[in-house]
Amino acid sequence: MESTFLITGATGGLGKAFAAECASRGWGLFLTDLREERLALLAHGLERAYGVQVHYHAADLTKPASRAAMFDSFRAEGLRFRGLINVAGLDHEGLFFERSSEEITRILRLNIEATLIMTRALLAYRDHAIPFRIVNVSSLAAFFAMPVKATYAASKRFLLDFSLALRNELRDENVTVTVLCPAGMPTTDECIEAIEAQGMMGILTTEDIGKVAHQTMEAALRGRAIVIPGFLNRVLRWFSGLIPAANVTDVIGSRWRTAQRRFQE
Repeated sequence: MESTFLITGATGGLGKAFAAECASRGWGLFLTDLREERLALLAHGLERAYGVQVHYHAADLTKPASRAAMFDSFRAEGLRFRGLINVAGLDHEGLFFERSSEEITRILRLNIEATLIMTRALLAYRDHAIPFRIVNVSSLAAFFAMPVKATYAASKRFLLDFSLALRNELRDENVTVTVLCPAGMPTTDECIEAIEAQGMMGILTTEDIGKVAHQTMEAALRGRAIVIPGFLNRVLRWFSGLIPAANVTDVIGSRWRTAQRRFQE
């Protein structure tokens, strides 16, 4: 059977963009997200548009039993994979002590635990005849301590460090690991409202999701380690390294508090 790319969080804006990008290259797909009806609609659309085979399986990646059921489907269908794109992620914006324990735990289970378990599982099901590509979606937030988004930013820092370490571990195994660190992207109505609440800086740092998906896949095929879409975002990342971390955190905290007030209004 033809090897495929697996995409988590496939029915979100960025997940769809990655799915279309992979399908346009003639690669088979395995899509997963929470809602089966959305997966079915996306899968059938991609099959009609690009003539590729698309499997899908609805799963809650924060739940071990749900993940295990999906892994069973790999075995049942005899699937082998050429790559994994870990898009699924979550944020509950707001001050840390205002977030519930359930919200905090869910961020950690989806952003960190699910990514690690999916990565380990797919490495066991990879097609050894071709290079295996892993793309982990982190964030520009991974480079900063971020008040109002403290747990989210820390989880994305974990993904950045994990990806770079795993890349080194697997460099002789015909496996590459690329970590995507985007700034804002207009993936949902809520994201668009949050970007607009940040004012001009939010608009200037926002990137088109189709362009980001294409750029990231090109980088992954070349075996690049880190992708930061947008010239301004790369400049911000470089410039922030010249300033003490505590001062950068103060600036970010002020910006996010202002943005949160605008969003709530």
